[in-house]
Amino acid sequence: MYKALVGILLSTIISTTALAQEQEITISLSGDIMMGTTYPADMLPANDGENIFRDTKPYTTVADLAVANLEGALCDGGTTLKTGQNTYAFRMPTRYGKYLKEAGYDFVGMANNHANDFGMSCIESTEKVLDQQGIKYAGINGRNEYAIIEKDGIKYGITAFGHNNYTLMHTDLATVKRILTDLRPQVDILIVSVHGGAEGKGRRNLPYGSETFLGENRGNLRELAKFCVDNGADVIYGHGPHVVRAMEVYKNRFIAYSLGNFATPYGMNLSGISAYAPVVNIRINHQGEFLDGMIYSFIQQKGIGPRFDNTHSVANEIKTLTEEDISNNILNIDNEGYISLKQNI
Repeated sequence: MYKALVGILLSTIISTTALAQEQEITISLSGDIMMGTTYPADMLPANDGENIFRDTKPYTTVADLAVANLEGALCDGGTTLKTGQNTYAFRMPTRYGKYLKEAGYDFVGMANNHANDFGMSCIESTEKVLDQQGIKYAGINGRNEYAIIEKDGIKYGITAFGHNNYTLMHTDLATVKRILTDLRPQVDILIVSVHGGAEGKGRRNLPYGSETFLGENRGNLRELAKFCVDNGADVIYGHGPHVVRAMEVYKNRFIAYSLGNFATPYGMNLSGISAYAPVVNIRINHQGEFLDGMIYSFIQQKGIGPRFDNTHSVANEIKTLTEEDISNNILNIDNEGYISLKQNI
């Protein structure tokens, strides 16, 4: 059964009619990527990171578009702006940029609380590395507000929002609306990356209202996601809490409230549910409407990266949270991770 469901998601390869190819788009969604760090000392995965995406690559490269969140800078120098004990500052070697390209990523969000760990020089270094790899990015205030990617005749517009003042802030709904209003008429499919929500294992459930963490307003994610859809977004993928959260379809548009850690072999808690690392591939039509999808389950191993989980525990966690947290839920997630719309809704 599982192999049959996988086949559904690989429609761009196995479609038997030109009509199916014309109507369906597969988008691959991942959460936080921080491929090891060189601060305060080298903590890099085995084989210099070469195998970090070994298990996940087959699922991201098959999609028409693959997106994620880049949690930290691609930089070989710089001085951290963070001080004090228990400080987390992430700096990946610039040579690791090629791994993102090899894994099929077309876009990474930079609107998060680690993009500026080493200041503007390392933001510029990150952008240079991504440019060299042909990977688009957005999310830093005063720099790229959005990216437009054209593939196979489809124009994708992608923007990214965070909760830090150097990012495009999702708590500033006027700015969110302005960017979406500007971007919508330029593209066929509009995707929004959101870094928000409180962090930790105790925050797996999606609350109502705004979330506060470390004295910061981390956003009202339910309100924000629906605001984005109401203003033209087709797909919203969230990250930030370091755990997975529920999924929802609102006005036929797909929302993943948190995809959790994804490829973070060092520097983050990887015990229990904090190690859950899904790849979520969804199919949408050319109008941006959700058709179906698949949650591929991976669990991170410290110092290695995400590895395939044949017990589907990650998919079942998302299934449980979706059933608990989304009232009038119209999604069905089966025990192997296949996502479909409930019948007779």
